[in-house]
This record gives sequence, structure tokens and C-alpha cells, in this order.
Amino acid sequence: MEPKNPSGKLGIVVGGGPAPGINGVISAVTIEAVLQGLEVYGFQDGFKWLIKGDTGHFRKLAINDVKAIHLKGGSVLGTSRTNPAKNEADMKNVLETFGNLGISSLVTIGGDDTAYSCSQVYHRAGGAIRVAHVPKTIDNDLPLAPSTPTFGFETARHYGVGIIRNLAEDARTTSRWYLLISMGRAAGHLALGMGKASAATLTVIPEEFRGKSVDLDEVCDIILGSMLKRRMNGSNYGVGVLAEGLLEAIGEKGLSSMDDGQLKKYGRVERDPHGHLRLGEIEFGRMVKDRLLQKLEEFNVTMTIIDKDLGYELRCADPIPFDAEYTRDLGYGAVKFLRSPEAGKFGAVISLVGGRLDPIPFEKILDPVTKRMQTRKVDVDGEGFECARRYMIRLDKADFTIPDRLEALAASVKWVPEKFKQRFGYLVGV
Repeated sequence: MEPKNPSGKLGIVVGGGPAPGINGVISAVTIEAVLQGLEVYGFQDGFKWLIKGDTGHFRKLAINDVKAIHLKGGSVLGTSRTNPAKNEADMKNVLETFGNLGISSLVTIGGDDTAYSCSQVYHRAGGAIRVAHVPKTIDNDLPLAPSTPTFGFETARHYGVGIIRNLAEDARTTSRWYLLISMGRAAGHLALGMGKASAATLTVIPEEFRGKSVDLDEVCDIILGSMLKRRMNGSNYGVGVLAEGLLEAIGEKGLSSMDDGQLKKYGRVERDPHGHLRLGEIEFGRMVKDRLLQKLEEFNVTMTIIDKDLGYELRCADPIPFDAEYTRDLGYGAVKFLRSPEAGKFGAVISLVGGRLDPIPFEKILDPVTKRMQTRKVDVDGEGFECARRYMIRLDKADFTIPDRLEALAASVKWVPEKFKQRFGYLVGV
């Protein structure tokens, strides 16, 4: 298909953290937009320069610029977490810059924060700018249709599983435990997806606590129980995957209440421009490891524990074929929506259901109070989680209700059964 004569200008802005497949969306949007007769402008570093009214950080994109980038990780336009909706002056600069450049259509690529930012661009522009948001996050926690992942998740899981399998073999070879802290600020999809697919010893996610307050000691006791159970069976090694959202669930209050100002040992409590705890500023893995080593002394047991964060290695990986294809569909769908009559009535988050374009109006997907999308949590009542738990090595009710099991566990640490039950029974409600 030959490009039509230019009939308008479309801008592309990438916000939030990287995810595999961003370049695929940029490529697909650019190609389809040019074929539809639009000039395409890629803005560098998200809204970072736009809020300053700076017009020196964008470039015009042609098909030749993007035809070979869809299989590459990262973002040719960069990204940032700059929030233009934070104050009036920033939003005014963004709108004026778009107006001066003649931008009449906008595609944003990002998570829930970028979705809110672009929804405000749409509303403040008063119909002068059509807006489509392509949702991305390796966390897979945006409220798309059931079984519809956010792009980047499948690639992140794929590479994460490879890393975990290598570490599992290292753990077996060297008789040690690895504690991996998986990205996933608000949900445990990535941690569980990687842990389940790689057959990690256990995975712990915030959803399994069903909304109740999460206590650091309880998280550590779950892992400790797994370690002792493995040890009883002759395996002094393993891999535990923890969702970083556990840290968010413990919360600033829970972290700040640590004895003797110990929090300073592991970092400091900070928030990003969108109000989220900067989880990367706190060494959660080291915090858990140190607490576990203290708890192991209670049983006169010595183990080697290595903590490792897992996430940054995954965000800019080259997309696997699933995401390479998926992002083509999303980018094409974004332009198709922007050229439709519906785009003149509402801005939308681009979604595909059963292979068909299903744009979700901002008003339906953004909470007017929190100004964010509702978080899609792991369904801990479904068979997917049931299967995952079934194949983990964790203390369960049978370990306390079947006398032989309880006696074996207690004997492995030279305790009497009743004492072991009193110490760990609360984890399973006995």
C-alpha cells in the first residue's frame, strides 16, 4: 500500500518503565499512520521536554526509520516518568507545544500513570487532539480482558524463567538458597508466572494474604518453613521467588516500625512523582535474607542464602515472537481507532479481545478518585494459582495434622512436635 498525501500530524510519547515490545508499537503506529497519510512525530523521553515547552526533542518518523526496530528491545524514543498532570503549568506547556506543532492525534505507550496523563491531555485539549493509549507493563497488572496480557509480560517471563532455571541448577550444585525479588509493584503475576513455569521451590505474592496486613516475619516464616521442609527431605537448597509488591503490602508504616532504626540499613523510604514507594531504593531481598539467617539460628541450622533482584534484566529484552506480533496488532489498532468516528467522542485504552479491536474509554477504565486503572490481581481462588501452590514446597495443613509428618519435621530440627506446631501452625491456620 502506498502512503497517502499528508493529512494531519500524529505524536508518539512513551512513558513509565521500559517493557519488551515498545519499539514494535512505535513501528506499527508509524507505518500505519504514514500509510493513512499522517505525519508522525516521535517525542523523546516521554513528557520530560514537553512540560518545559521544549520543541527541540522530537523527530519526524518515516517508515524507513522504524521498519526494522520491532524485534529490538528498549525504546528508540526513550522514556521517562514525568507526570504532566501534576500541575497546571506543565499541562499548559504540553498542550501549547502540541498545538504549535499541529499535533491532532496522540498515541501514548505506558502504564496506568501514563494512561491518566494522556487522558488529561485529551480532556484539556477539548477535542482538538485525539488520544489512544497502548498499555504496557511487564507486571501484567492492568485491567484488560481475562487472559489478555499486557505487552512485554510474556517476554519478561520467558527470559526470567531462563535465569531462574540457571540459578536453580547453581543452587543444587552448591547447596544454597536463592531469594529472587521479582518486579511487580501491585500484583504477583510476573513472580508467579516465572516461579510456576520454572518450577521454583516456592513463590510468595501479596494476593495470597487476601488483603490483610502483611507482616515481614510471616513472609520470612513461610520461606523458613519451605527451607526446613526441603532440608528434612535431604535437599539443602532451593529457589524462592518473592513479588516486590510484598514490600508495598508491608507498607511504609510497617517498614518504618522496624526496631532500632534498622530500615536505614536497607535503604530509605521515597516516593516517585506519582506517589508510589520507590521499591528499588529498599533492599528487600537483603532484608528478608538477614531476617531468615536470624531465624535459622533458632534451630541451630546453617544455610547459605543469596538474594538477587530480578526485573531490570527483563525490561529491555528483545521481544519474543508473541510480543512482536502482539505489539504490531496494538500499534495498528491504535491508529485504526484514531481514524475512526469513535475517537472524536472519547479517548481510549487500546485493547484486543479475541483478536478484535476493543477500545476502552478512559472513563470506564480510570478510577476518578485514584486517577489510575484498577489493578488486575492474581486470582488466588482460581485453578491457576491452585496448581502453582500444589507444586510448591511449603508447609501445609497436612504437615501438622498427620502425626508422622509433624514428628519428622520436628525431629529434623530436634524439637518436639507440639513446639514445632506452635511455632509454624499459624501459617496454615492450625
